[in-house]
Amino acid sequence: MYFFLCNLSFIDLCTTTSAVPMSLVNLLRDCPTITYNDCYTQLTISLFLGMTECCLLAVMAYDRFVAISNPLRYTLIMTMRACFQIAATMWISTFLLTIIPIITIPAQFCAGHNVVNHFVCEFEAVFKLVCSDTTFSEMLLLINSIFIVPLPFLFILLSYIRIVVAILKIPSTAGRWKAFSTCGSHLTVVTIYYGTIISIYVIPQNKDNKDRDKIISIFYGTVIPLVNPLIYTLRNKDVVGALRKAAGKIKQELE
Repeated sequence: MYFFLCNLSFIDLCTTTSAVPMSLVNLLRDCPTITYNDCYTQLTISLFLGMTECCLLAVMAYDRFVAISNPLRYTLIMTMRACFQIAATMWISTFLLTIIPIITIPAQFCAGHNVVNHFVCEFEAVFKLVCSDTTFSEMLLLINSIFIVPLPFLFILLSYIRIVVAILKIPSTAGRWKAFSTCGSHLTVVTIYYGTIISIYVIPQNKDNKDRDKIISIFYGTVIPLVNPLIYTLRNKDVVGALRKAAGKIKQELE
């Protein structure tokens, strides 16, 4: 469990550092600008990390399913070697799905000053500035999105259906509650993350929700990486105990 949490923490760290510093700098400028290479790099990193997190949440759902349905065999199934193999496959696959369309079909932007109508180089905002034929690239991205968003989400739903079935078979109420509580943090993260993605990319676009999408994108790139560690750490008894101990020391010092 902690191995995959380390991967999630690394993704959240990279997500914030890839876009937030540049956005803060641009907020201090009268005429914020970004070079073509920097914008394309930011866009590529954002897509790569977003797709990786989708797959990682599906892997973590499977990890929780194994822990609840086969607790005595958990250490035999989810060995460290198996975890490394799953993580390596996930990172390499999402990297290839991100980089191949970008390398094979380089975008050609219109001449002159292009204005990105967004706080960061978000995919849809940048894609509107492309003047070259984007039919084939859109088809590739559509295929990628099917493998990266709906399939992992469907896998998570199926995993939780089987988790619920396994929990209902536990005879004691305390045992059922303990088993379900192990999934609470992951389920919360999945709800926030996929709820944000659906609100941006699934709900039909119109002129009225452009500003809304910008705000949601900032929420996706800054708030979620900030909330994820809090969701997991505040449900950890050791962390909560350490926070209470630190709060007690501060209270004693103030008194």
